[in-house]
Amino acid sequence: MDQRRAGLTHRASDASAPSGGAPNGGPRAGRRSSFVLERVRVTTADEARALDATAIARGVPSRALMRVAGHAAATEITRRYAHNLARGVAVYAGPGNNGGDAWVVASALAASGIAVSVRAVGEARTPDGAAERAEVALLELPSPHGGEEIIVDGLLGVGAHGAPAGEIAAAIAEIRERKAHGAIVVSLDIPSGVDADTGESYGDASVRAHCTLTFGTIKRGLLVARAHAGAIVALDIGLGAPDAHHQRAAGEATEARSSTSAVLVEARTVKALLPPMAVSSHKGMRGKVLVVGGAPGMSGAVILAARAALAAGAGLVTVCVHRETLTVVQAAVPQALTAPWPADDAEAAALAMWADAMVIGPGLGGDDARGRVSALLASAPTPVVLDADALNAFAGDVSALARALGRRHALITPHPAECARLLGVDTARVLAERFEIGRELARILKAAVLLKGVPTIITAPDGSVAVSATGTPALATGGSGDVLAGLAGTLIAQIDSAATAGAMAAWLHGRAAELAQGPRSARAITLDDVLVALPNLWEEAPPVRRVPLLAELPAVREG
Repeated sequence: MDQRRAGLTHRASDASAPSGGAPNGGPRAGRRSSFVLERVRVTTADEARALDATAIARGVPSRALMRVAGHAAATEITRRYAHNLARGVAVYAGPGNNGGDAWVVASALAASGIAVSVRAVGEARTPDGAAERAEVALLELPSPHGGEEIIVDGLLGVGAHGAPAGEIAAAIAEIRERKAHGAIVVSLDIPSGVDADTGESYGDASVRAHCTLTFGTIKRGLLVARAHAGAIVALDIGLGAPDAHHQRAAGEATEARSSTSAVLVEARTVKALLPPMAVSSHKGMRGKVLVVGGAPGMSGAVILAARAALAAGAGLVTVCVHRETLTVVQAAVPQALTAPWPADDAEAAALAMWADAMVIGPGLGGDDARGRVSALLASAPTPVVLDADALNAFAGDVSALARALGRRHALITPHPAECARLLGVDTARVLAERFEIGRELARILKAAVLLKGVPTIITAPDGSVAVSATGTPALATGGSGDVLAGLAGTLIAQIDSAATAGAMAAWLHGRAAELAQGPRSARAITLDDVLVALPNLWEEAPPVRRVPLLAELPAVREG
């Protein structure tokens, strides 16, 4: 891949020590304010329906979309569970279009010679669903007998909200009972009883699937309710990329909704965007990262961030800490340079101008944190990652943070509580609006925002959104964010988009945890294991794309 086309440009700066470094010239010309990612979309239910409407406006019959979805799902079931088909498949078909998908799955599996039984739950309420049900009725498939090894959940689709009741609730209870006795549960588009937008579920009135086969896009709720979704497999049903002409044909509301969908961060994109390391590379070409923090008693945060920056390929790392912390850091990260917190503006400028990127905040402490952050930001327009105490220092005063950042290339990496403190809102609001609230913060700051969580949401300054869904509960520990900040610091020093650097760092952080954990319990994994796993990422080949697969996310094990 051509580096310019991929948006990758190395900094050819000198490798001198911080005390004598020359100015880095500030952010490069032509920096991007949006993402350089492929478009596997993450959508709300409305956005998914808008994309369906766009395809229909192009001339694709709605029933054809249903048939493509059902046949793709049947193919994936036979591929994924080839050794579990002998005892048959029980299909639970609800009254809506999700039930119509289920009827198509039943027909396709039966046509392949697989023993299929069907339980119809409720009367068909959509024309396409009714037509598929009538067609399958001619096959005279039996009702489930209880011995089938695979259960297909086609009870409720993305349009369902609220707790299931009546016949649907009874069927969900039956599926849960079958799963408890060893059956494999495959949900179509969304597990029944899980909200496609919020991921909210309703206890025993929701399905917990081994695998969810979702059509055309990945629904937001799947990425929040990973325990209910199991493995997530997005299947291509021919929606394509919406264009303005056909969006207008489908209506202005459709156009507005379609334009807001997020993009999934994928392995193949991350690998394509990683800067290559030329044979002629030297340490100055690989990026110089300044990590600032390390108040007394808080050295671990900067140590983790520095180790992560080095593991991500930084050429030089300087760790700037309180004088009392210098010896500890020098012993823990001998590969890094060290410097004390700057005593005046001149020292702050020397540090900031030496670096290709700064990571400010890990273990910074609350004692005059705002003053230290502001002094470094005022010294030079160096790209920056702000985390932890560097964000808490501006709690409730996000406008002051915006002024301090100026127009530099910047990424902030709050967890939900830090984001809430910055904006002066409740954490509950941040969690409820996790896909939207980054736009508000990015607009104010004119910076990229990485909101940590399950999933991690990255918002570019222009309001575009990417979602990283890698990771395990092993990352739910103190210091995990410091590792992420260090990764992002190296990437922001090497590529031309803070948002893309943040998206890549989030994906790499989560994937390293997945590799570290492997088949073990998350309880057994430490951040040292994650750091040890990081080098393996650079050699890991991205999965081969196969039709009709758009994306595949593994099930996340609890405990």
